[in-house]
Amino acid sequence: MKSPSLGSAGLAQPEAIVIGAGLGGLSAAMRLGAKGYRVSVIDRLDMPGGRGSAITKDGHRFDLGPTIVTVPQGLRELWAACGRDFDADVTLRALKTFYEIRWPDGSTFSASQSTEAMRAEVARLSPGDVAGYNKFLKDSERRYWFGFEDLGRRPMNRLLDLIKVLPTFGWLRADRSVYGHAARRVKDERLRMALSFHPLFIGGDPFHVTSMYILVSHLEKEFGVHYAMGGVAAIAAAMAQVVTDQGGQILLNAEVDEILVEKGRATGVRLQDGRRLQAPVVVSNADAGHTYDRLLRNHPRRRWTPARLGRSRWSMGLFVWYFGTKGTAGKWADVGHHTILNGPRYKGLINDIFIKGKLSQDMSLYVHRPSVTDPSVAPEGDDTFYVLSPVPHLGHDTPVDWKEMAASYRQNMLNVLEDQLLPGLSQHLGPELVFTPEDFRDRYLSPHGAGFSIEPRILQSAWFRPHNVSEELPGLYLVGAGTHPGAGVPGVIASAEVLGKLVPDVPGYGRAAADTGPSADTRLAAE
Repeated sequence: MKSPSLGSAGLAQPEAIVIGAGLGGLSAAMRLGAKGYRVSVIDRLDMPGGRGSAITKDGHRFDLGPTIVTVPQGLRELWAACGRDFDADVTLRALKTFYEIRWPDGSTFSASQSTEAMRAEVARLSPGDVAGYNKFLKDSERRYWFGFEDLGRRPMNRLLDLIKVLPTFGWLRADRSVYGHAARRVKDERLRMALSFHPLFIGGDPFHVTSMYILVSHLEKEFGVHYAMGGVAAIAAAMAQVVTDQGGQILLNAEVDEILVEKGRATGVRLQDGRRLQAPVVVSNADAGHTYDRLLRNHPRRRWTPARLGRSRWSMGLFVWYFGTKGTAGKWADVGHHTILNGPRYKGLINDIFIKGKLSQDMSLYVHRPSVTDPSVAPEGDDTFYVLSPVPHLGHDTPVDWKEMAASYRQNMLNVLEDQLLPGLSQHLGPELVFTPEDFRDRYLSPHGAGFSIEPRILQSAWFRPHNVSEELPGLYLVGAGTHPGAGVPGVIASAEVLGKLVPDVPGYGRAAADTGPSADTRLAAE
């Protein structure tokens, strides 16, 4: 795969500006490039990808954010819209075992794409729950077609859009939580956890997030779970290459300080170093909260005021420990690519994280071991790990002081891993780094250090979420985790698809112009 050609000189008059080179921002830039815009993508980091970027230390590549691809056709469709072949740029590897879930009593559950294998896993844990599991699969598929293929791929910025779908929300019992729905179908508490934890992948409390999100079970069954060779950062690099091939540019190590407003519409951005870039189309892939609270601080806001943002419920924070191990290839042979290690509590721990804002001593861990699939993440004979623990965000009444707590929490995590999954780990540790919610706040400008922006509760989803076409300012659009349809790799890719249905094409632009971008006489065509 070619490395992206990252521009450094500013265009005098970019036709579209994208704030943030996360997967949502890069997808938006690709969509805009395919519509005839020459795009400038601006990001404060030193590489594209945002939360999907990577850090390399002593030969170990630590993929910082998302680790899996669950809807590869979304990426293939994005590439196709640009006249490109995704599979020529990125190699996906299907995982036979998606993840293994382990409980303190020693029981396990292996998730895979095979429906028969999944039924066998259910029967092994709780034979009486197989019939209920079959019903759950049908429930999941119904919600997939409505929630993902319908709502998730079209704009939801008009109140009428919401009113039209309310009967279907009622019929599908969107008022019921993911856990509540799982509990109606299966009785074994381990299975209830296995069928309800998925909202945590997008920042949601399974006991309060709408049951529409059980659609993830169908996504996994229908399309599988994949790993991108080179990590998600390889997808971001390939996206950046498409943008530059379209005639756009990626400006790195550059931070947008403010969205410029003239005559009541967005007209460009001002960078922290004082430079101004003008464009009639401005797309923010920054967190929706940061966009409205910081980037539009000098512009009156009607809906997304500081008070409204302050009342919003935010996703949990994340404590992520990235570490390499020396001489461990072939060791811990029973530990695969993904392991979910449950603590002694499920509902109680979730309640501490989301409701009480309390840092508990017990923990449940998501363990990513990409070196079993992708040898490039570590030196030969070594391993690279990523271990994530959901924790409270920083917006609770008494936020966790991570400068004081990070070392002890990391030690607790090490103790759990050595005791339950990776015996002898401390004897093999190599390079490491830790991200706390404070790092998410400072590196990604995420309000309250939240891992996934605004929590996807029912009254913070679809029309209730910050819209893809800004309610505050003509010419401003939003993509990424904080807008519709929501967080996760499929969600942020879909947000750019929705954007493509809202931003007009450059008049007279055809695919043949994609190599050089639109001519100067189309520069203000979108106004």
